[in-house]
Amino acid sequence: MQISARNILEGKIENVELGAVMANIKIKIEDPAVITAIITKESAEGLKLKKGDDVSAIIKSTEIMVGKE
Repeated sequence: MQISARNILEGKIENVELGAVMANIKIKIEDPAVITAIITKESAEGLKLKKGDDVSAIIKSTEIMVGKE
């Protein structure tokens, strides 16, 4: 995956909570660090995010995006 953002942290999904519109994705980066990304439910479902997936936390300005190979 190529992307312009330079602040990329590799991690594993620890928890996925789907709401009516938004999804709360907890990504374990390195013991004991955990990053929480709030993304749309549509994005979480489109990426088929589930506990245990290897993902990238892509930090751009004040937002955190989630990427999956």
